[in-house]
Amino acid sequence: MTEQEPGGPAAAPAAVDTSVRSPAQRSRTFAGILVNTGLANTTTSYLWFALTFWVYLETRNVIATGVIGGAYMLLIALSSISFGTFVDRYRKLAVMRFAAAFTLVMFALSGAMFLLTPASAMLDLTQPWFWIFALIILAGGVVENMRNIALSTTVTILIEPDRRANANGLVGMVQGLMFIVTSVPSGLSVGLLGMGWTIAVAVALTALAFAHLLTLRMPEEVRAAASDAHGGFDLRGSFAAVLAISGLFALILFSTFNNFIGGVYMALMDPYGLEMFPVELWGTVFALGATGFILGGALIGKFGLGRNPLRTMLIAVVVMGFLGAVFTLREWAWLYIAGIWLYMVLIPFVEAAEQSVIQRVVPLPRQGRVFGFAMAFESAAAPITAFLIAPIAQFWIIPYARSAEGSAQLAPLLGEGTSRGIALVFLVAGMIMIAAALLAFLTPVYRRVSASYARAAETPADADPS
Repeated sequence: MTEQEPGGPAAAPAAVDTSVRSPAQRSRTFAGILVNTGLANTTTSYLWFALTFWVYLETRNVIATGVIGGAYMLLIALSSISFGTFVDRYRKLAVMRFAAAFTLVMFALSGAMFLLTPASAMLDLTQPWFWIFALIILAGGVVENMRNIALSTTVTILIEPDRRANANGLVGMVQGLMFIVTSVPSGLSVGLLGMGWTIAVAVALTALAFAHLLTLRMPEEVRAAASDAHGGFDLRGSFAAVLAISGLFALILFSTFNNFIGGVYMALMDPYGLEMFPVELWGTVFALGATGFILGGALIGKFGLGRNPLRTMLIAVVVMGFLGAVFTLREWAWLYIAGIWLYMVLIPFVEAAEQSVIQRVVPLPRQGRVFGFAMAFESAAAPITAFLIAPIAQFWIIPYARSAEGSAQLAPLLGEGTSRGIALVFLVAGMIMIAAALLAFLTPVYRRVSASYARAAETPADADPS
């Protein structure tokens, strides 16, 4: 990677030459980058889902799945500032290629460790080997997320301002396809092939994505945009970039609402599903639910996000809380599947609302750090809830719900079944989520931020940060 020379944001326009090619050509370039990132994300999720399925089936311990999920989000939170700093300092394709190479090395290393470590030692959670193995996979998956920050900035470089919401909708659709083609093969791989061959497939697909990435070119970015970013962890610059835009920190806070309940899902959704379905079928069920991503992205691509993206975001969060409260009220497969599907429909609205606003109001030389700061702040919410709820559910709530007394007390509200303890956690989390989002509607900062973004939407195109 070739580092850009330090400079101020005013020098940024010289770094991006949108006259190099026509809008249609730039859109094709973006499509190539989007497809490649989708393949990389799919491979990472494929191995990630498989690891979660495998460890739960071998140990039947929700603490293990909760810690793995929480650690993943915590590592993203801790590293996203650095990722955003590097995205601001280097050309975007160079950042993507570095991330792809690192992930390939980590996945290959995890395969070697799996082959060399006896199964009895690997699955003993009191020994370090499983946790080292999981950490290696986590490292590869976390660094791969650097590409998603870079992808958001390529929208600014390659897509016209009035089409960016549509492009962000396409990103949501690709994420939906990622879940669909991930969960089914993950369940089948663990159930039919085992974890070893699953790692081998992940290494092969990661190598393929890396090779394809080497063939892509983005002549619009003639050099990295002149930036005031310094070092590898520009926390001060990231925070200053967020505070420089009135209300931007409040937008990030609103987006974080979605992640609090996400931590509960992270820790307990797979155990709930694996208690209800065989692992091969659970992957298919989750893939069916994930088709909601495609519908959500398509709706954004067709209709946009409305005149007030913050309002759209908070409405989506309220509905998410309602779904989280009711989709396990009874241990019915159709109710669980429908709840997952509707939840997936709403995720692209929350994410695209935030991305579209940042791309509109933040100068390109600072966008990497702003996206990185947002990812760090929002990702930190999920592991907090995951780390807290997994041991509480494992040692107190689930045993209570399965006891004769607890089962009788919960039956009028939650019905009967083996997973009523998890259902109780989902119900409480959903109610908290609804209350938080409704309270946000009443705050003065919501009204001020809504007004500021309305003014930004009316600003002429010369305010475009690229």
